[in-house]
Amino acid sequence: MDFWTNLSDSIYLNFIKDDRWTLMLDGLGMTLQVALYAVLLGVVLGLIAALMRLSQFRIGRWRPLNTIASIYIDVVRGTPMVLQLMIMYFVVVGSVNIPRILVATLAFGFNSGAYVAEIFRAGILSIDQGQMEAGRSLGLSHRQTMMYIILPQAIKNILPPLASEFIVLIKETSIMGYIGMQDLTKAADVIRSRTFEAFLPLITAGLIYFIIIFTLTRLLAIMERRLRRSDSRGRTH
Repeated sequence: MDFWTNLSDSIYLNFIKDDRWTLMLDGLGMTLQVALYAVLLGVVLGLIAALMRLSQFRIGRWRPLNTIASIYIDVVRGTPMVLQLMIMYFVVVGSVNIPRILVATLAFGFNSGAYVAEIFRAGILSIDQGQMEAGRSLGLSHRQTMMYIILPQAIKNILPPLASEFIVLIKETSIMGYIGMQDLTKAADVIRSRTFEAFLPLITAGLIYFIIIFTLTRLLAIMERRLRRSDSRGRTH
């Protein structure tokens, strides 16, 4: 009986009193919002970087677009996300007064773009080289063949890893507290600092993350099965 009484009192103190549950709700909204905006930015940057990596433009033997994209990808993938976030906030835009949600979106978007670039590049390279040759033989330019023939076919290979990248981003946003943003993790920590109880707010935040990630993972598995079935039907026909 004492256990349930203590649990009830803890729930009231951490979530009901002073409407502290709204902190968790607002934090969840911030987490999902930044993750969604960042993955959209990451897709745009990733596609551009992937096309730069695959570009045949040369100056002598030097492929400048490939070099620039490679440096961007290697630097971003070779440094911690939390460091990139802090550099973006305190160094890049330190002297400019812009909303922190924009800073976080830019930081996570630039980070995501480096990983998405490799996803796009792998998806494009998975398409048979004969498709490019067929497009060029029809009179299409390299860019037209890439846009109208190669990329549409590569999308099926790209979608599952892109969904996985969104899932990873949701978890990575838990470091937004380093720049004073109240995401889900920070909201739980704020409640802990006010109630001096760590267990319930932190465990609740963990459960919310788990439910979101578990649900998205199951949806991703369903999507992958459907894509495999459509591929098998296409090969049969």
